Amino acid sequence: PIVLDRIGNHYPIPETELPLRLPQMADFKPTGTPEPPLSKARDWLIVEQDGNTFTRETNVMPQWAGSCWYYLRYIDPNNADRLVDPDKERYWMPVDLYVGGVEHAVLHLLYARFWHKVLFDLGHVSTPEPFKRLVNQGLILGETEYHFFETPDGNAVSTTELRDIGEEAADDGARLVAYRRDNGQKLFGKRVDELLVEKKGDGYYLKANANIRVDARSFKMSKSRGNVVNPDTIVADYGADAFRLYEMYMGPLEAQKPWSTRDIVGMSRFLNAVWRNLVGDEESGKSAQIVDAPVPDALDRQLHRAIKKVGQDIQNLRFNTAIAELIKLNNEITGMAQVPRALAEALTLLLAPFAPHIAEEIWQRLGHPESLARAPWPEFDPARLSDSTMELPVQVNGKLRDKIIVAADATEETILGEAASAAGVKPWLEGKQIRKRLYVPKKLVNFVAS
Repeated sequence: PIVLDRIGNHYPIPETELPLRLPQMADFKPTGTPEPPLSKARDWLIVEQDGNTFTRETNVMPQWAGSCWYYLRYIDPNNADRLVDPDKERYWMPVDLYVGGVEHAVLHLLYARFWHKVLFDLGHVSTPEPFKRLVNQGLILGETEYHFFETPDGNAVSTTELRDIGEEAADDGARLVAYRRDNGQKLFGKRVDELLVEKKGDGYYLKANANIRVDARSFKMSKSRGNVVNPDTIVADYGADAFRLYEMYMGPLEAQKPWSTRDIVGMSRFLNAVWRNLVGDEESGKSAQIVDAPVPDALDRQLHRAIKKVGQDIQNLRFNTAIAELIKLNNEITGMAQVPRALAEALTLLLAPFAPHIAEEIWQRLGHPESLARAPWPEFDPARLSDSTMELPVQVNGKLRDKIIVAADATEETILGEAASAAGVKPWLEGKQIRKRLYVPKKLVNFVAS
């Protein structure tokens, strides 16, 4: 909506002509010159105003112009009169969480903040910053690749004898290069199959020659390297829930992590175990026994700790540790002849954010006609977060002789008495003088006797 006079001065078109619609063009390919494609619309370019001739500006706004304020339009998408209703904008803004990759966030975040600050200065929005919190998720790399290096005459060289190992551009794509420490000779890496290497200590070595350490690293996924993992294939083989779980379980959200298709099997097994515990094993014809009975005390305390941890971990985007807590809770359920309904339903609700499809199915099998999305999130009881009992190792002269289980709030005198009378401890104290009794709170008991 800008026009230029004969000497290049810029003028806005009258507001009555807004929005300015671009002309229909059959050819909008690049011109091969600095002029943009819109410059091909010769008749449309010329504008007559008040007896003066102007030329339209042919540089149009990039796609960033639309993607830099979409969060505002989401608040009030059907408003035909203005960008966003002020009351709605004040209620919803600023955005609580912005998640994006480093490369994306550097560009989009920069431009979005720029646009937002302009809108703030003009009085169209109520906050000077559009986003409260920024999280850059780490890149998921391809499968780990193994390379060994050899001299031109075919002698393998261990990476312990090399320096400056890295990638170098080549006609057929990137290749791995390194330099010998002794003479600076440049060597090229050769890909070797994982079956031909073995892990020893903190490195990987050729099975055929245990003296040759190989380079093991993961690269950014790219078609040229041939290491792209197609999500459709993973979903077809393992299901969307196992795929989601594995991605979140790989490590901290912000960390860079290598993909391993082999490891996704663990998440599939976990989901199968949850299904067997709460629904049954259809292959063997066994159904899970869900009963209206109280949860055993120790397991109930673990459940309340899990509710607290999973809830906090979700809020702090620690998905991997939340899933680990669910695996631990499910392991405690495995083998139970009867599963209390309260335990089964709580586990299902905790699992839902990570594996929504199987959780929804289990929820219905538990007798709920409505979606679990309508159910309240489980609440934990602070009084049930600690164990009622604790197990303590008992040592005599620094050697483990037995373990005792005592009340979590037992006094030191009670604990020492229980420890001294333990079946595995008594023979080592009889006829001896106890020179020292040591209790490390909630850790261990040790007797020094001679």
